[in-house]
Amino acid sequence: MERYLEPTQMSGRALMQRGLRGPVFMLNLLRLRTVADYSAFPDLAPEAPISGAQAYDCYITHTLPFLNKRGGDVMFYGEGGPFLIGPDAERWDRVMLVRQNSIEDFIAFANHEEYLKGMGHRTAALEDSRLLPLSVMPFSAT
Repeated sequence: MERYLEPTQMSGRALMQRGLRGPVFMLNLLRLRTVADYSAFPDLAPEAPISGAQAYDCYITHTLPFLNKRGGDVMFYGEGGPFLIGPDAERWDRVMLVRQNSIEDFIAFANHEEYLKGMGHRTAALEDSRLLPLSVMPFSAT
């Protein structure tokens, strides 16, 4: 099974080429490990094993100050479950929608040296993930 935990160079380039203007929303689909895997980040590992959910909570606690400092905010954070429309075998344990003022603010946040020091909690927590950048578009109900 292929896992997706980090952007690729090609996906990062494609994001920048979209030329997004104004607020950007990041839709996160998160599949958590039963037990967090800190083998690649032993300096962040707790004394006793913790769940992927607990490790992701550590990531959120670490991340929020950096996100807020760049004008970002968590608009929604919730528990997933079975799809109403979608594959039966696919599951996403948590869903998060994050708003950034701009793509430039997102890039500055994502590259902040102190923020990056806590990324090991995210990696330890996740079995798989998806991150879909969204832009606002005009809507008319008429």
